Amino acid sequence: MSSVRYFVVQDRNAWLIKFDDEEYGPYRTQAEAMTFAIEAAQKLGKHGQDAQVCVMDANGRLRSEWSSGPSQVPSA
Repeated sequence: MSSVRYFVVQDRNAWLIKFDDEEYGPYRTQAEAMTFAIEAAQKLGKHGQDAQVCVMDANGRLRSEWSSGPSQVPSA
């Protein structure tokens, strides 16, 4: 089973969650967007789906911030 990914990205002065060719938001802060993305990913995890939340850093690179299932990445 493949992992579902939520991407938290900055768009001008707001933050968005990108998932499955859709955008959700805007959110005022990165923390607010991360909270909603993790809650959505946790719901999938409860149904046996691997899920991952990635965030775009200031340099435009994506990094994993949260994951569930066998593909878990240790947090820093």
